[in-house]
Amino acid sequence: MDNIYISHKDIQILYADTDMMGVIYHANYLKWFELGRTQLIKDIGYDYIAMENSGYYAPVYKLEVTYKKSIRYGDRAIVKTWVEENTGFKTVYGYHIVNGAGELCVEGSSTHIIVRKGDFKPVQFKKAFPEWFQKYESIKKK
Repeated sequence: MDNIYISHKDIQILYADTDMMGVIYHANYLKWFELGRTQLIKDIGYDYIAMENSGYYAPVYKLEVTYKKSIRYGDRAIVKTWVEENTGFKTVYGYHIVNGAGELCVEGSSTHIIVRKGDFKPVQFKKAFPEWFQKYESIKKK
């Protein structure tokens, strides 16, 4: 993954994030994907509030996740996020969640589309937010 921008977000692990086996409950990783994606967007100078104030949302269209190694309470977790694919209609974000030792614990992706707030009709990202789209083009995986 050379020559692409990768955002890093440290995750504060709470005891409430664990399941009865003492490991992070699987659905929490999806929340961490969201934290990573929000951090990447913030890092490059954009935010969802501005998108929503402009009359658009970016809902999840597809989600993929693979669990490789458990993370436990007391461990450190870092979400690494990048733009995997950026077309006129969809953006695919890639994620790695690593522990404090740098071991890959979870990997995945989320695909998002842009829709109008009023009717949820899909619109082209590159037309609704041309500068944001171009920024993704400059930082995405090649």
